[in-house]
Amino acid sequence: MIFLKKAQEMDKKYIYQHIYEEIKENILNGRLKPGEKLPPKRTLAEHLNVSINSVMNAYEQLLAEGYIYTVERKGYFVEKITQFINVGNTNKPLLADDLKESIHDKDGWLSLSHMNSNISLFPFKEWMKCQQKAIENHKSELSEIIHPQGPYIVRKTISRLIYLNRGVVCEPEQVVFGAGTMSLIQQLMGMQDKNSIVAMECPGYSRLYHLLKSMEFDVHPIHLDDKGINIQEIEKSNVNFVFVTPSHQFPTGKIMPISRRIELLNWAAVSENRFIVEDDYDSEYKYETDNIPSLQSLDRNQRVIYLGTFSKTMLPGMRISYMVLPPDLLRKYRLHYSNFIQPCNTLNLFTLHYFIENGDYNRHLKRMNNHYETNRKILIKELNNRFGENIKIEDVPAGLHFLAHFKTDKSYEEIVNLANKEKLEVYTIKRFMYDKPYYQDGWVSLVIGFANIQANKIAEAIDRLHRILYKKEK
Repeated sequence: MIFLKKAQEMDKKYIYQHIYEEIKENILNGRLKPGEKLPPKRTLAEHLNVSINSVMNAYEQLLAEGYIYTVERKGYFVEKITQFINVGNTNKPLLADDLKESIHDKDGWLSLSHMNSNISLFPFKEWMKCQQKAIENHKSELSEIIHPQGPYIVRKTISRLIYLNRGVVCEPEQVVFGAGTMSLIQQLMGMQDKNSIVAMECPGYSRLYHLLKSMEFDVHPIHLDDKGINIQEIEKSNVNFVFVTPSHQFPTGKIMPISRRIELLNWAAVSENRFIVEDDYDSEYKYETDNIPSLQSLDRNQRVIYLGTFSKTMLPGMRISYMVLPPDLLRKYRLHYSNFIQPCNTLNLFTLHYFIENGDYNRHLKRMNNHYETNRKILIKELNNRFGENIKIEDVPAGLHFLAHFKTDKSYEEIVNLANKEKLEVYTIKRFMYDKPYYQDGWVSLVIGFANIQANKIAEAIDRLHRILYKKEK
């Protein structure tokens, strides 16, 4: 009789699981040999003082997984199983220390991050109503694999929205949904010739820079002048893709004037393989004046690929972004991604459709514009009052962040370390440079976000920032 614990020795989880686990272990460690017959179910049940059903369930599970086999009218037998190969130290921990994660304790932290948005004012009640409407009206679509670019009805809604809000001219067929801007760019560049040469603003979006480098593209950092990306540097380089953030340059906040926009469009127009990728990531937020039309709205030659996202206006965790492709690239996209499965949550896409159609989205956007404008003004006033002549703010009334330069003897590395000690989330310009520091000679530059800090916490955040930049270490 094989050695197994009796019922009274087993803990209270399902008895058949204990029988299954112990027989499996005996097979794997060689105590039960290939071809060896297992006891009949009734015999083993009586021996273990358990029900026949418990033994039968254990045998059936072992049979399903291939540990045993059955011969009609003869019973159950041990299967011949290939033995594991043990390589290296089998006693080492499952996960090395450098791979382990710890939960970030946010208690007591304040945020001046450019990456966050405020969800405390999000109209969840209205969103849930739209979600219920989506469930009622789209049961069949929710049970299917949808169009690779996203449901047509939602793409139609988006094309109308960005025409009214951003001047983007496109048909619903040109819209492609994706789970974040980075995934859309990965798709876009994944269908390009690997010999393509890419230009990026410097300073700029470091995640994008590293993505393109990992895809083995030749990436040229192009510096900025007072109008944005330097057109002379672009013309001197042999690039054919230019990534820009013209409505609110990331991270400097510069707004590209019409003269530079036309220069950029003219650069693209003279060659068939030149394209501009316009990342319009937080263009919905413009204070004191009307929104500035998108670069795509000026494009007469179908050379602009437009990227937008709902991460800044709604919920970052929702992961809904979209891309508008010129017709020639759309044809290429459909050939390249004919078997692609749309990554966005279908229910969220239909919910977004009704959220926009009902007017809830524009009402929320207007409310958040007012809220962020108030926060921005309070923050800039507090910074100027506290730092005086030791601060220079790039005061562009747009977006959810601005660039500020501080006179200090602290290095960028010291600032990062001290910010962690002070529990203040803030980012330096060094994070967004690819080749050289942005400012030197006793000045540092910080990207100051104001979306996820309460107005009554701004003064405390500025106090912490002041200590970071000027407090002497003991």
